[in-house]
Amino acid sequence: MPKLGMEPIRRQQLIEATITSLGERGFADTTIQTISRQAGVSPGIIHHYFGGKEELLVATMRNMLLQLRNDAVARLSAAGSPRDRLVAVIDSNFDSLQFTPQVINAWLGFWAQVPHVPALARLQRVNNRRLHSNLMYSLRDLLPADRAETVARGLAAMIDGLWLRSALTGAADADRARDIAIDFLDSQLSANLAESALP
Repeated sequence: MPKLGMEPIRRQQLIEATITSLGERGFADTTIQTISRQAGVSPGIIHHYFGGKEELLVATMRNMLLQLRNDAVARLSAAGSPRDRLVAVIDSNFDSLQFTPQVINAWLGFWAQVPHVPALARLQRVNNRRLHSNLMYSLRDLLPADRAETVARGLAAMIDGLWLRSALTGAADADRARDIAIDFLDSQLSANLAESALP
């Protein structure tokens, strides 16, 4: 009989073991066995708490998205200006906890499965909408509506691209990625100011 209150602890333990396995082995070689060994439990425990590998992977992606969201909310609440809010969104994506080689590899594994696993695709759509909404909220205060949309799409693509490049090259440098994204943002804001000043 499991101890009372053990379920959330065990579920989190299995999620963390999944991230480690994905980071070390990749998606294809992450199995119920590799996850259970990493967590130090029997494979049956995974089936008990999650039903199977796909359910555990979905729960892991949901957990990673929740961490990203919570960090973004905390940073946004402390931001004082529209630009500060945009920097907060960038910072949350390149936070040191989100931008480790292990976590990057886990995200890469999830993204590769999005076209094949509807539950992962739904979570990715939620993440994309949230990022776009957070960017647009502040960009609307700084740019005309059509320009704000273009910059939001460009900045989201840059964030994703910097993640992908880091995953493929193994060069996970959060500070450099952050600086590149902020430089892009500032160049777009400056270009708009210059255009507005034209007679």
